[in-house]
Amino acid sequence: GADSQCVVWCCTQGHFAVRSYSAKLLAMDVSQIKVIPSEIGGGFGGKTTIYLEPVAILLSQKSGRPVRLVMSREEVFRASGPGPDGHVRIKLGATKDGRLVAADGTIYMGAGAFRGSPFHAAAMAVFSPYDIPNANVDAYDIVINKPKVAAYRAPGAPVSSFGCEQVIDELANTLDIDPLEFRLFNAAREGTETVYGPKFNRIGMVEVLEALKAHPHYQTPLEPNQGRGVATAFWFNAGMQSSAAININEDGTATVISGNPDIGGSRASLALMAAEELQIPVERIRPVVADTEHSAYSDVTGGSRTTFAVGAAVIEAGKQVVGQLRERAALLWEAAVDDIKWQDGRAVPPDGLGDKDELGIRELARAAGQTGGPIAAQVSLNGEGVGPSFAAHICDVEVDRETGYVKVVRYTVAQDVGKAVHPSYVEGQLQGGAVQGIGWALNEEYIYNEDGRLENPGFLDYRMPVASDLPMIGTVLVEVPNPGHPYGVRGVGETSIVPPLAAVANAINDATGLRLTKLPMSPPRVLAALEENDAISVTAKVS
Repeated sequence: GADSQCVVWCCTQGHFAVRSYSAKLLAMDVSQIKVIPSEIGGGFGGKTTIYLEPVAILLSQKSGRPVRLVMSREEVFRASGPGPDGHVRIKLGATKDGRLVAADGTIYMGAGAFRGSPFHAAAMAVFSPYDIPNANVDAYDIVINKPKVAAYRAPGAPVSSFGCEQVIDELANTLDIDPLEFRLFNAAREGTETVYGPKFNRIGMVEVLEALKAHPHYQTPLEPNQGRGVATAFWFNAGMQSSAAININEDGTATVISGNPDIGGSRASLALMAAEELQIPVERIRPVVADTEHSAYSDVTGGSRTTFAVGAAVIEAGKQVVGQLRERAALLWEAAVDDIKWQDGRAVPPDGLGDKDELGIRELARAAGQTGGPIAAQVSLNGEGVGPSFAAHICDVEVDRETGYVKVVRYTVAQDVGKAVHPSYVEGQLQGGAVQGIGWALNEEYIYNEDGRLENPGFLDYRMPVASDLPMIGTVLVEVPNPGHPYGVRGVGETSIVPPLAAVANAINDATGLRLTKLPMSPPRVLAALEENDAISVTAKVS
């Protein structure tokens, strides 16, 4: 417009990030850009940055007209940030009774043409499920002739854990110790010092492994050509800058406003936490994702932080609103506010007030104009008290020795979720991460030619798992409350993509004796390894 105000509609995990990145790139003030987020569809870390937005702003400025840009599927594949390449070397040492005493890891991560691979997260995650007194990790950010990488769900951790969890399995097999027992014996717990510095607070690694050990899946006999693998995972989770507001409407309903796009059910969880504080039915709460002009600043929806950190802001705003409601009742009753309780969404009069009836949120909202004006609270914070997340997975596979096809026949996820605010959404996060990890393990890859050009930029040649490829993913929600959150919440969104790569590899090893170290473990690779192994066996017999 004539005032140079730009309005951007886009699909993003963080519209404040779109605003700040675009403003920086175009040398504009952030006040000149308003960003309205659309519904996400999918993100998983890939929509935390900008691609077309500044181009659209510039074209709109030049033309004085609205501009709409859409990436084709091929453009998305070629130019919107793949996950990182990775090469991992792991060395572990243990005593004969199975106690891990030393670990050394070297991690190389491909960043693409510009620096910025998640090598630091890969280094943090690699040994963190275990209590190892002597550990060292070297991690490198490698610039290579490929597109710049972007975040992909627990970025870096699946790659480094793919290496560590296979060596853990080799060590358990060498020592003739059950792989789950070996992990349990060495599990990180409260007080364990991490390789990246701090000591863990209350965590649920032991409880997660015990849940899997007791699960019927672990005791079920296997069929011919089948194998079972286990793997564990850690993700540190994030807090970051978060804002939320609660407005009480004149009919006693509430609006919860946040500046975080909902990519995993956060609207429902924020509404539930507000309902818990206000003590009213969740159906009377409307959660809203506001644009950059109608919400205080919030960092991106990512890092498994939204229910944790934005939830903490909602809880605090709820407490402030309840405080205001009690103050309004005190005014109407001419009583001391400290004597008034809030129960079941109603202000309860103190003893000695005679025949005063309880005042519900609806009555208090209706009388707000006479008692001081609208009832509302806005809270901004920098999320502290983050609780790390741990998971363990069991995977059963069946290997077709004639084709190399690996079929996942059973899969179970156990994860410490802190407190499951909305259990079915939490279960969906655990299942979704597992499915993405299985796809990464068995089929998904970017194929580049010698010139660094992508040769499979479409879903016809980029093989992703669909529902018919997989069994139902079983879940066990282990609740070890995070002491740093008022409701015990831990982020849950990223941890479950970390174990599948190694869990599938360990299951293939159990079924075939093959130790596959390169991803994906697709039918051609598995078949080649089987044929090579058979040839070695024949040679050994002949000689």
